[in-house]
Amino acid sequence: MPEPLCCCRHSLGRWTCCWIKSDCTLDFLSAFQRETVTVYLLFEANGLNFGTHNMINTGKLAGRTLFITGASRGIGKEIALKAARDGANIVVAAKTAEPHPKLPGTIYSAAEEIEKAGGRAHPCIVDVRDEVQVRTAIQEAVAKFGGIDIVVNNASAISLTNTPNTDMKRYDLMHNINTRGTFLVSKECLPYLKKSNHAHILNISPPLSMLPKWFGPHVAYTMAKYGMSMCVLGMAEELKGDGIAVNALWPRTAILTAAIEMLTGAESAQWSRKPEIMADAAYAILSREPKQFTGQFFVDDEVLEAAGIKDLKQYACVPENADNLMVDFFVEAKGATAPTAAPAGAGASTPTTGSDNGKIPQLFQKIESLLSPEIVSKTQAVFQFNISGAEEGIWYLDLKNGTGSCGSGTPPTTPDSTLTMNSNNFFDMFSGKLKAAPAYMTGKLKISGDFQKALKLEKLMKALKSKL
Repeated sequence: MPEPLCCCRHSLGRWTCCWIKSDCTLDFLSAFQRETVTVYLLFEANGLNFGTHNMINTGKLAGRTLFITGASRGIGKEIALKAARDGANIVVAAKTAEPHPKLPGTIYSAAEEIEKAGGRAHPCIVDVRDEVQVRTAIQEAVAKFGGIDIVVNNASAISLTNTPNTDMKRYDLMHNINTRGTFLVSKECLPYLKKSNHAHILNISPPLSMLPKWFGPHVAYTMAKYGMSMCVLGMAEELKGDGIAVNALWPRTAILTAAIEMLTGAESAQWSRKPEIMADAAYAILSREPKQFTGQFFVDDEVLEAAGIKDLKQYACVPENADNLMVDFFVEAKGATAPTAAPAGAGASTPTTGSDNGKIPQLFQKIESLLSPEIVSKTQAVFQFNISGAEEGIWYLDLKNGTGSCGSGTPPTTPDSTLTMNSNNFFDMFSGKLKAAPAYMTGKLKISGDFQKALKLEKLMKALKSKL
């Protein structure tokens, strides 16, 4: 087979892709994918196959300039790489200039990857809270690339804490990065977006839902993320006369990023999709005509299905677990109906103590026999369990004081974390069948108080599993 023009090589030496100019209409593609422009082809070792497996790069972003915040890693970097394959210009606007001991990537390593993917990159040290840094980065981008066509507001901060456990420093951080940062970057880019004939603002933020369950466990974080979404709602209306599209994109499931790994632990890949699904969905949105495509709140898998991508299993970090993924905050599982909020105080109250009969008392007796000063020293947390279902009641586990204690009723001191679930899920958690993080994100477990300390309980259960 003759070597294709302008090809890139796989790290193992196989042909992976090439750009071919085509003047023919590709009738076998969906209408969304069918273009008479640059076509992205996939070469395999056993011959030439057209790659319709992922969202195809059509070249629509070639020469366009994207200003992407938080682009040094994760979703932001994947969106940048996807656009780079079209030959786009990418402003890598993020804080990480020096390697972080726990987080991968810097603005410079991301820029290098973008250049290798076929784009042009300009790395900028940008804290979106800093007006001077934001303005300087925009001025540098315009000087280098001649303008700005697309803004992706991806930078974000998260703290899954309730009101008493959210200190004001953390509150201010989330609101200044998420809401204020999004507003500031969009505002400062507006003069250049108005000059573009393909102007988009895309916020990585959720659909606006007023269900109390999205507010109760972490109201400060929800307010900060919804602030980004309200920017979409307001700016789409404000800027539609200028031909600037303003939309939001949010993942259906957990995405394997540094943030989700910190929240859910080392096994988070089992329950997550790869960032590429968000990059492909963003590419589909940003390729559209902005004047006819604004004010929308998109979910990644719905965007791809509308574009003709039916095989979503490819995006799962572990394809064998593609049907058992963590659903992200602010969206329902695919096909689920959003529940109606119950009036305050509705439903039966939970008894103040647990029954002495059943499996739960036996379980806590076993746990009590295994408590030690070492476990207390490692955990340093008090847990309260509000159990519903067959063995309804309240139980506690004190792993902060003395040699530890547990039993029926509320703990002797204020709990650090309160976990609410039914008795079946409770048994599954302590037997290792159900993990705390996926249970929380799929609605099987509610956590109030210190989220990180609640996740410590999972490590404890893993250590005790063989002894219970």
